[in-house]
Amino acid sequence: MDRAANGLPNSGFANLPPGFDPADPSPLDRATGIAAISEADGHMERSEPELALPLYARATSLDDRDVSAAGYYGVGNALYRLDREPEAIQAWQKATALGETPISYRAWRQVAAARVRSGNLSGALDAYRECARRAPREDQAEIASRLGWLNKESGNTGAASRYFAQSRGDRLPPLMTYVMIAVTAVTSLIAMSSALSPQGYILPTSLEGQLALHPLFVAHGEYYRLLSVTLVHDPSSILHLLFNMYALWYAGQLVERMYGSVALVFVYIACGIAASAASFAFASWGWSVGASGAIFGLFGMILVSTRFHHAILDAQSRLIAGQIGGLIVINLLLGFSGIFNVDNFAHVGGLLAGMWLGLVIPPLKVQTLASAWQGKAQRSRTGTLALRVAGIAVLVAVVGGITAYGTNEWQQDSLYRQYWSASAVAPAPNGSAAQNPGQGIVIRVR
Repeated sequence: MDRAANGLPNSGFANLPPGFDPADPSPLDRATGIAAISEADGHMERSEPELALPLYARATSLDDRDVSAAGYYGVGNALYRLDREPEAIQAWQKATALGETPISYRAWRQVAAARVRSGNLSGALDAYRECARRAPREDQAEIASRLGWLNKESGNTGAASRYFAQSRGDRLPPLMTYVMIAVTAVTSLIAMSSALSPQGYILPTSLEGQLALHPLFVAHGEYYRLLSVTLVHDPSSILHLLFNMYALWYAGQLVERMYGSVALVFVYIACGIAASAASFAFASWGWSVGASGAIFGLFGMILVSTRFHHAILDAQSRLIAGQIGGLIVINLLLGFSGIFNVDNFAHVGGLLAGMWLGLVIPPLKVQTLASAWQGKAQRSRTGTLALRVAGIAVLVAVVGGITAYGTNEWQQDSLYRQYWSASAVAPAPNGSAAQNPGQGIVIRVR
């Protein structure tokens, strides 16, 4: 029995009182019961189940439910090693009957496996469902796969398909991806309806003008535009919106499947802000609209995560992931070709941010080759929370630094000073270029 498996403190071998007799029926205190289990674990590691059995059995007499359950679990393991499986099953069932304890999940697994061996598929299904309720994240895919096979063997193909999908990490539809597409599409369509003046430039007072990215306004303190720009698209053509929403559906569903809904929103926001910061600091004067900076971040995360962390994906997800590299190259070549008026700094900024996040954050909802082959203790040391927080902090610092640099540079620009000087006197949107920063400027799309 693994020393960490019983969920109790590792008390070592030296904590049993001198002259301790496993056959003595007198009451035990918690510390002595834990020490008995610890010593029994040692005997199991040395393949001495006959010596471990009375120590585990002694611990079952405690009123402490956690210790007693760990004792029954150990009794079951020792009996199984002694080829007394019917008695072992009874011991594991007693461990599960004590309610929620640190050993409940492992006890249910033993019960489930025993029922499979005996051909009791219905009972095994019930036991594995109990396992599924308690399974740690790293075991959830395995338990779902076992439930899938058991349902398939039982003739319940519908349930089998659902469990197999769950084991691959795609049990639920990518609802957050759909929500993001809906919010972006609705906002963009509303903004398009009144975005342009008769002369064809964006009105700063329109919804489009309030949400789009323009360095003049960002440098003046409207930093919300670094994110809100993802909600609006080129008002002169709906194709820009359609292409971006298709790309968001294409990449968003895979990131959501690999990382979960909350992580998808975080990555999208982080990469959208990083893309806008690069555009703000390094691009030329003018408006920038679109969500593809954030979408490029999703592309970058998929590219690095699938290749560095080696996520174990289903066939559809592997197909999408395999095409991401080519899509990135094609879009960058089109952008830098000059054929279209593309905000290349936003694309590159979002892509680099997504690649960095894909490097420091392993997939959270699907297995990787490392998690499939390494033990639980090793998995807990890799991809730790501290490493993820440090990686995110680095990204925040870099984006913050780029934004500060851009603010300083734009505040020194003569057009910036001219606009705000003119606006203080006559802030009307239809006057000179100084009064309207969008007049005569071609909109950069992303």
